[in-house]
Amino acid sequence: REIMHAMWKPQRFKAIYLLATLYVLTLTLPSAVAVYWAFGDMLLNHSNAFALLPKSPFRDMAVILMLIHQFITFGFACTPLYFVWEKAIGMHECKSLCKRALVRLPVVIPIWFLAIIFPFFGPINSAVGSLLVSFTVYIIPALAHIFTFKSSSARQNAVEQPPKFVGRWVGTFVINVFIVVWVLIVGFGFGGWASMVNFVHQIDTFGLFTKCYQCPPPIPSLPIMPPHQLNATAPAPSPHHQHHH
Repeated sequence: REIMHAMWKPQRFKAIYLLATLYVLTLTLPSAVAVYWAFGDMLLNHSNAFALLPKSPFRDMAVILMLIHQFITFGFACTPLYFVWEKAIGMHECKSLCKRALVRLPVVIPIWFLAIIFPFFGPINSAVGSLLVSFTVYIIPALAHIFTFKSSSARQNAVEQPPKFVGRWVGTFVINVFIVVWVLIVGFGFGGWASMVNFVHQIDTFGLFTKCYQCPPPIPSLPIMPPHQLNATAPAPSPHHQHHH
């Protein structure tokens, strides 16, 4: 309910979700392909691809844009959580924006603190995406649609009928079953296995409150020997050697 409350027009969610998915794919796929093409297996040990890019104004601009994106996404993603918290403490109907902003701090500060403690976002994102997002975004909605409209009366009383180009109800059920099976095997199965292997592989690079996440270790400097010790182990010339010279 809070998720729908956080939406501007919930009835347009399907179209917005599709457009947002297409937008994200067109935004992320070209850059992801280019970075993987350039750096390959180096990304296995460097979850933050910006650390591999050469220092330039373009890289700095990309980092700034990514930070802006993170701030905006954080606000959108936490809005339902804000509403739950405001209703729990009885501040949801408050008209003062300043008071509502203050009461949201107990939600923001723990998340912000955890983000500072655990900066290794790559492996965690992969694990969460494969183990949790696979269910919440694909499997559970598809199964909910199947069980909701499994009876003929429910299909007849549906607010919207499936379009003809997908095969009406039969085609819709086939698509939902395919999504459930495919995501369960590929997303949850193979994706979960790969993300956990990657998580274990990178666990030695993790650190709480780390100053530089997954940065290469500093090269130890060699000790400088005093001049009088450089030839300390050289043997003295033999008398026979001195006789011939």
